[in-house]
Formats: sequence, C-alpha cells, structure tokens
Amino acid sequence: MPSHKYDHSRQGARQPSTVEDESGEYLEYQDLSDGFEQEERVRGRSLLSEQEQKAEKKLLRRGRLTDRERDRLASRREDEYYAPALPPGADRWSTWGDGVLGPEPRPAWLVVADGAVDSRLGVVKTGKEADVHLVERWLPEPTDVYVAGPPTDESAGYFAPTDVRSCLLAEKVYRGNDHRNFHRDASYLDGRRTRESRLDRAVSNRSRFGLKVIAEQWAVAEFAALSTLWAAGAPVPYPVQQVGTELLLEFIGDDDGGAAPRLAALRPEAPELAELWGQLCAALDHVARAGYAHGDLSPYNILVHEGRLVLIDLPQVVDLAANPHSGEYLTRDVENVTSWFAARGLPDAQRRGADLLTELRYAARLE
Repeated sequence: MPSHKYDHSRQGARQPSTVEDESGEYLEYQDLSDGFEQEERVRGRSLLSEQEQKAEKKLLRRGRLTDRERDRLASRREDEYYAPALPPGADRWSTWGDGVLGPEPRPAWLVVADGAVDSRLGVVKTGKEADVHLVERWLPEPTDVYVAGPPTDESAGYFAPTDVRSCLLAEKVYRGNDHRNFHRDASYLDGRRTRESRLDRAVSNRSRFGLKVIAEQWAVAEFAALSTLWAAGAPVPYPVQQVGTELLLEFIGDDDGGAAPRLAALRPEAPELAELWGQLCAALDHVARAGYAHGDLSPYNILVHEGRLVLIDLPQVVDLAANPHSGEYLTRDVENVTSWFAARGLPDAQRRGADLLTELRYAARLE
C-alpha cells in the first residue's frame, strides 16, 4: 500500500446502547433512531410516508424494535459476519459500484476495482452544509481490470493487470438535519422539482423530511452539474460517484495529500494574474454554454493547482433556463471575481468584467 504523510485515522465511534426485544434478549445497536434517519435515503416511492417515519422513530426512542428494524439489524449482522476482514488501516470496503457513477471515459488514475478499500486520512474542509474528508482508495492485493471489447463484439473483452494501486479522493458528506443551514436556499431551488408532489410539498414546507429531500437535491444537482461540466471540458474535479448525500470527487492537490490553495490566498504577479483571468473567462464560458451559473462563485471556491484554475463547490448550481433568478446569480458571480482581480491590480478590471458578463449572457442565451 502506498504511504502518505498522513497516518490513517478513524472517526470516533459512538458507544453502543442496548434495547430489549420482545423475547427479553438485549441487542446492541448504534442509536437506532439516528441510524434510521441516516440510512433512509431519499428514494422516491421507496420511502415511508412522513407519518410512518414518525411512528417508527417513536418506537425506536422507546427502546422497541419494529419488525422492519429487526429485519434490517439481522441482515446487517449477517452481512458483517460473512464479510471478509478489512486490511489494516482501511476504514471500509470501497463503495465503487454503489449509487451513481461518474461519466466515461474515466480517468486512468482512478481505482475502480470492487476489491479496493477506503481510508480516511483527515479533514480537508468544514462548511455550513457539508464536511470534506481526504480519502485514499487503495488495492490491498494485486488485481486485474476488465477491458471491454468493441461495441460490435462484447465477448472480446478481457482482464488486464493494472498498475493503478491507489488514488486520493475528496469525500463530501452533507451533515445531518440538525446541522444543515438551508435558510438561504429558496431561490436556488427555484426550477428544481421532483417527480412527486408529496416531496415537493415537503421541500416547500421545510419539514424534517423536506430537509432530507433538499439535501439529496443539492447532492444530485452538484453531481449532475459536475458530470456535465467535466464531460464538456470545464476545469472541475472529476465526479467519481454519488451515494445518497455523499459525493466522492477528484482530490485537487499533491500526492502527499496537500490541498491546492484557494485563489483568495494567492498574491500573483501581473503576468500570472492576467493568465488566471484568462483561465477564469474560459472556465465560465464552459459553464454558461452548458446552461449553468455557479451560483456562489468567489475566490474562496476556486482552486489553483500547478497554475491550473479549478472551480469547486457547486451544490447551489443554477439552471440558467429553469431558474427565474439565473441572470442575478450570473451577474453576482462575475462581480465577485472581478472585484478580487481588481483589488489585485488587474488593469481595467471593471471593463473586463462587464465584457465577460455580456459574453456569458450571450453564451447562455439570456439575451
């Protein structure tokens, strides 16, 4: 296994509690009420109704196991019993194959084997809605990767040895309901609708269940936008996969786990400043032509890695066609970054910013 300057670290586990089932047997569980909320992903019709969720959670708080919870605990224990032991230093088996996967062709550096494991190496960033962890995905044993044959002859595929032993990923985990701060999200969500009126009403009412739907919407929107933008050639991290409200993304930084600096932290000289402005204009043109505005663009969510500018943090991405406030968000994005470049001494920055906004509105067909 490759070594990094960080030691593998595990998150502190909560102490198990006990609950007595109907036969009098005490069963260990990890706070069933919290576990219920964490594992009930927003899955459309597969979710219980809000009233059913409240009834089940009430039973769990009283120390009573419902039939559904008992079945789930039994299934989990069976899976854990038969699962192979994790290698030393690993926190979990790789979740590759779960949820929604990133666009193809996938980068050569990405470990995609089912037998890989994930290890959390530390916290990269904490925010209002989500935390970002540094994750190493690595192969404990040599493995082969399946290489598909041509579309006209699928049987021509074969297994080939791979030299890709590990990769670093950024794991973005949205926080629980009690910690998320969605009080400013109303105008961002304009134009985003689910396929069920029940879910839309929950979002509109900001109920506890509605906050779950909102969190899923933010994760889905960010992953979908990153997939579209990456495929279009925009400078964004490669979106590896989305499982519920957890995103795994390309880590932008060095091989030892050092994150790339934010644009706000740099003090570039005149030639580099002009080069970064040119890269920014090209990046925003890609975003606008794809039909999006970043929605919260600032020097704090732009990274600069080895001279290359990368846009990050897109959960509030705005659909320029569907959102009635899209023009306002696009204008604010341009004004925010233009102000930073003007303060750093970019010549004629305000005129350049005005010209950029005009070009982006034209590219997004807002004119």
